[in-house]
Amino acid sequence: MSRNRPEVILYTDGACSGNPGPGGWGALLKYNGREKTISGGETYTTNNRMEMKAVIEGLKALTMPCHVKIHSDSALIINAFTKGWIDSWKKKGWKKSDKKPVENRELWEGIIEAAGPHTIEWIKVKGHSDNVLNNRVDALAVEASQRYK
Repeated sequence: MSRNRPEVILYTDGACSGNPGPGGWGALLKYNGREKTISGGETYTTNNRMEMKAVIEGLKALTMPCHVKIHSDSALIINAFTKGWIDSWKKKGWKKSDKKPVENRELWEGIIEAAGPHTIEWIKVKGHSDNVLNNRVDALAVEASQRYK
């Protein structure tokens, strides 16, 4: 961890009605006692894409290099970064172990790019449970998806 960087807590979530279908993403940033929420969506997308978009947009909202604790209920995203899947995919030319192309490559690359200036901690949270902040970003994502129906 970089001690000289501000610490930001980032909660992210995505939602999709139909999968694929109308989708939304939500992000909540906490820094120095302040909170900021952002959200958006698309008319035709998937849940995984919205989960990834929330991470990208949350990171892009930061104006300086930070130590970011990213909280997500997406096992795919958390595992991709904590279990080395991303590095493996890149080494194999963005192919998975079954030789098929990695889906949503442009969004994975978007996360990598957005994370570039920051130090990141990936934290898996349980979805749809008693985590107040995760429930808030879930509500943001669902609300955003409603706007795209």
